[in-house]
Amino acid sequence: MNISLQNVDNVSAVLTVQIEKADYQEKVEKALKTLRQRVNMPGFRKGMVPMGLIKKQYGTSVLLEEVDKLLQEKVGEYIRDNKVNMLGTPLPKENNVNFEKDENFEFSFDIALAPEFNVELSNNDTIDYYDINVTDEMVDQQVKMYTQRTAKYDKVEDYQDNDLLKGLLAELDENGNTKENGLQVEGAVMMPTYMKNDEQKAIFNGAKVNTVLVFNPSVAFDNNEAELASLLKIKKEEVANYKGNFSFQIEEITRMIPGDLNQELFDQVLGEGKAHNEEEFRAQIKDVIAKQFESDSDYKFLLDVRTYLANKVGKLQFADELMKRIMLENNKDKGEEFVSENYEKSLDELTWHLIKEKLVAANNIKVEQADITEMAKDATRAQFAQYGMINVPDELLENYSKEMLKKRESVEALVNRVIESKLAEILKGQVTLNHKAVSAEEFNKMFQ
Repeated sequence: MNISLQNVDNVSAVLTVQIEKADYQEKVEKALKTLRQRVNMPGFRKGMVPMGLIKKQYGTSVLLEEVDKLLQEKVGEYIRDNKVNMLGTPLPKENNVNFEKDENFEFSFDIALAPEFNVELSNNDTIDYYDINVTDEMVDQQVKMYTQRTAKYDKVEDYQDNDLLKGLLAELDENGNTKENGLQVEGAVMMPTYMKNDEQKAIFNGAKVNTVLVFNPSVAFDNNEAELASLLKIKKEEVANYKGNFSFQIEEITRMIPGDLNQELFDQVLGEGKAHNEEEFRAQIKDVIAKQFESDSDYKFLLDVRTYLANKVGKLQFADELMKRIMLENNKDKGEEFVSENYEKSLDELTWHLIKEKLVAANNIKVEQADITEMAKDATRAQFAQYGMINVPDELLENYSKEMLKKRESVEALVNRVIESKLAEILKGQVTLNHKAVSAEEFNKMFQ
């Protein structure tokens, strides 16, 4: 077997594979013998069909299959051993091969090559880095969430904002009287705080148990079908039938009393002994929020590095026709129109992929199994943090991360996150960072 690579230009080449009978004969004979043991043919016992008949009936298809396997194996080896920086997969040219008559075969493949370019960063390169401010209000909101989690609920006599009301809803007629055969809801529950209309909301100010109030649910909740259907216990399609006033007799007022900021709460949220008073607790909460923001800042930093280096490297040359063929091959169900519409965008992604590969190689970034496992735990921590759970038990982290590592797509995503995390940390030390303090709102607007 002979394999050779001939460059057409800087970004494309033709790979030629010459296969002789000696390269495949033994494999074909072995495959035919195996097939002979399984074939059932009328007039012959299983395994006793003459080899001549087996070759006549199956010889060409077995030859084609074995040659194809040999091609895939040897082409792959050649590309790896010779470090051919190939994009996509080899595309077969129109090969004039006759498997029924010929013994020696020649196959040619079009190869798209990655463009050659240099990329490097130093302290001469200045890139913005956004430091997101952690405000007292953010800490207050987080602390409030924790105290609400340990809240108790008291029955009270008069209404205040955020109280929960329970009572009897009754539909009224145009004269303000209880409508005959009108809709009534016993045990209706609502929180006026969440009403959309301020005038309707004000009706409940200072209300007491056993007070009967008149309000318009449709106006109060701005005709929101889901909220009205839930309150009136009807189907969404029926909501339009109830645009008038209702009376509401308050039977019960429930008030949430936030839990105390005590040692039990500190230990529950942060872990035992991590904070001993409110000041330490708030400081720890602030650090947790800052840590979450740092990950967001690193993500934005890498996006800016991408833009900066893409401009620095300039537009790379690609074998456009070959790349479009490869893209079409990978998206057969979407067709040429999809390729045409998305080709330039795909080159942007490919350019960043190639730049990132060079940076990873230049900085000798490696991904170990321990890195992937720890990233899975970090991802799990982040998920729980969204629900205010900071002190996640180790056993829970282990179980969730193990489930994540069972899925191939999850592992690939985790590997990429490990690479980007390590890359961001290294590049932050190589370039000059132009620190910019921003609010969370200002930061989020950068992604709109």
